[in-house]
Parts: sequence; C-alpha cells; structure tokens
Amino acid sequence: PEKTAKRRAKHLNVHEAGKSDCGVKSNLKSIPGVMTIRGCAYAGSKGVVWGPIKDMIHISHGPVGCGQYSWAARRNYYIGTTGIDTFVTMQFTSDFQEKDIVFGGDKKLAKIIDEIQELFPLNHGITIQSECPIGLIGDDIEAVSKVKSKEYDGKTIVPVRCEGFRGVSQSLGHHIANDAVRDWIFDKVNPEAKPAFESTPYDVAIIGDYNIGGDAWSSRILLEEMGLRVIAQWSGDGSLAELEATPKAKLNVLHCYRSMNYISRHMEEKFGIP
Repeated sequence: PEKTAKRRAKHLNVHEAGKSDCGVKSNLKSIPGVMTIRGCAYAGSKGVVWGPIKDMIHISHGPVGCGQYSWAARRNYYIGTTGIDTFVTMQFTSDFQEKDIVFGGDKKLAKIIDEIQELFPLNHGITIQSECPIGLIGDDIEAVSKVKSKEYDGKTIVPVRCEGFRGVSQSLGHHIANDAVRDWIFDKVNPEAKPAFESTPYDVAIIGDYNIGGDAWSSRILLEEMGLRVIAQWSGDGSLAELEATPKAKLNVLHCYRSMNYISRHMEEKFGIP
C-alpha cells in the first residue's frame, strides 16, 4: 500500500561508492503493540530468561496472543518428560477476556494456580509473566503470589512485572526478570529447608546461556573436562534448584552479557562471586 511503501522507503537504499553509509533509517524503537522484528519487555522475561527454566510453570498472564506468540518459538533444548518434570513446550495462559479487563483478573489468576497444582503437582515453582493489560488495570499479582505461596506450603511463586509497554525492546525484560530472581528466589531461599549443598573450590555457574540448539551443553562439557563443576545453567535446561544454588558458586561464567549482567553484578556485590 502507498502509505506503507512511503514508510518502508526509509529502510531501503543503494550504497554508493565513496560514501560512508547509504542513509538507511534504522535502529528505531519498536512501537508497543505492533509485532516487529524485536520483542518487548514480556518477550525478554518470558521468552528469554524465565521460559527455559524447565521444572517451573510460566503463566502468560493476560490475553492469549502473547502466550501463543512466545510458545515454543525458541529452540531451548532440555532433558526431561513434558508434563512431569519439564514444562517448556507447554503454554499456560490466563486468556484474558473483556470482563477480566473490567473487573480485574486476580481471582482468575488464583484459580489458575489452583488448577496448575491439581493438574501438574510435580512442578517445582510458578512464575506469573504479566502482559500489558495487567499493568494498565493494576492487578495485584504480588498479593496473589504471596497468598498462594503460603497456601501451598511456601511454594516458590514469582510475580514478574514484565508488561510489554515497560520497554520497547526485550532488553528491559531481561533486567526485570533478573530483579525478580534477586527478590523472589535469592532473598526468599531458606537454606535450612533445602537439602545440604556441598560446595567445592571448583564450582562455577554458566550465566546467560539459553541452550538454543544445545550450545550450553557444549559449554558445560568443555568446562567439566577442564576439571570445573558446573552447578547451574541460566537458564537453558536449567532448574529452580540450580537458581537457588548459584550464590554458592566460586565463579560466574557469563555468556550473554546483555541479558544477565544485572544479576551477575548483584552476585558479585552481595556474594563476592567474580
């Protein structure tokens, strides 16, 4: 169409010899609500950081579209049995309707958590990945998380404020997800309630590798052949227990700096892990 052609014309040009560039207009912020080549804050949290953690269930809280769009879109390989100890390729959504926008979705979210516990009792934790409408209508996902966590004997339930409009690229979603790990995993772990962790001088964590196509497995093999012990992978083929064990590492090996520098800096400052 003429209107689209006019807009797209800025993104295509011919490079002429001797000129430093061809004047293409690029590197612009994405428009929230428009499907573009880049994701939003929700995509950064659900699709990148939290989604590959295999033994947790990640609820796309909001209309069905975002969950559908993020469902099995990346090749985050993992070992396990779907529906038993891994849930990566399953889509869980609160499927918001107009009435939920008007009256709020807190009760619906609580009901969904109950259903998840009934249908998949072997899950090790739940995250609530909030989509745009959740922030717009002000649903209190933190309160629901606390109530349900208490109801299910201190179960790990993490509310993630990753509404898409918070960042017009997925990078802010990485930061929000990192902060959620800090606040709802690291700060809430009771070491006495967990099995004893026997530390060694050679414990390392692979941070920021999502095992897309199995690359984290290759990194792990190389590190272990060097004589190191990999105690956690973040977050490809990763588990909640590995997240909880990471502060015991002697070194964080950072692969994707862009998505995991925040939590790595925090661990360096708080736990002294280089």
